[in-house]
Amino acid sequence: MPPRRVAIGILAGLSVAALAAGCGQAGSSGTKKETNVKGAGCAPVAGSQLVVLKDDKHLQNSDNIVPAVNAKVASPALIADLNKVSAALDTPKLIQLNKQADVDRVPPQKVAAGFAKTANLTDGVQKGSGSVTIGAANFSESKTLAYLYSTVLDAGGFTTSVRTIGNRELYEPALEKGEIQVVPEYAATLTEFLNQKANGKNAKPMASPDIDTTMKALTSLGAKDGLKFGEPSAAADENAFGVTKEFAEKNKVSTLSEFAAKCNGKATILGGPPECPDRAFCEQGLESKYGMKFGKFVQLDAGGSQSKNGLKTGKVSISLLLSSDAALAGS
Repeated sequence: MPPRRVAIGILAGLSVAALAAGCGQAGSSGTKKETNVKGAGCAPVAGSQLVVLKDDKHLQNSDNIVPAVNAKVASPALIADLNKVSAALDTPKLIQLNKQADVDRVPPQKVAAGFAKTANLTDGVQKGSGSVTIGAANFSESKTLAYLYSTVLDAGGFTTSVRTIGNRELYEPALEKGEIQVVPEYAATLTEFLNQKANGKNAKPMASPDIDTTMKALTSLGAKDGLKFGEPSAAADENAFGVTKEFAEKNKVSTLSEFAAKCNGKATILGGPPECPDRAFCEQGLESKYGMKFGKFVQLDAGGSQSKNGLKTGKVSISLLLSSDAALAGS
């Protein structure tokens, strides 16, 4: 699977250097045993299928997909057509799109074309004109979304092209300058990116688990940089905590609250990236928001192959994942 949005792996706005700096904090073995943890807990259960536990107390920020647009080209017709894509997507559909691209190896352009046809995205589009370059980050989900935008805008009379431009540090300035005009973005992560750019790395966070609050902050920050935004989609690619389907069925858990009520104790093993024990969106947040207590922390990665394999092989009970990961599509 190609690299995902590193910043969302543990905390919006974290740099690669900050992620690397956390390595080794849990000791050379990559594990940390907790002390004074009471209760039996829930031991890992190996399995082939992964499921996300519902974040019913809203620990994570709202990283819903949203079209970001250079204000100079943000005509009502262009925004309305981009909003058709937002309205057609939710997280289960995004997971299936990612499965096609990442597991079935269908090119993102074909994935987008198939979904646009099935969802009738080109019906009833508003008419506009002009050239529009759509930027994409260098991973399949972003490319698929960019091609969905392209398909709908082409149907509306715009002349589009899709251009892959690395990470946010590269494509966001290009969007401001008008070198590209549209980018599929992630609401909370972009909010904190712009917040830290404007107010410094230690700026008070402005993103929220509530998408309306996040969008209000994002709209205000973006206006200062010549950016406008369409409607956020119900689809989100954000931090999530997952277990195997077999674990969920054995312990009868579907939410993080249920997990906390049934699985606090010595046998419960949390997996995540090295910095997880010290982050508000990882172990600290699970402890403070849900009252979870773990017997052990095992150092894995930020929702990548190590985390998924750790669950499937029974190394950890619960681990950090990403909510739109293709692995959640099942067999």
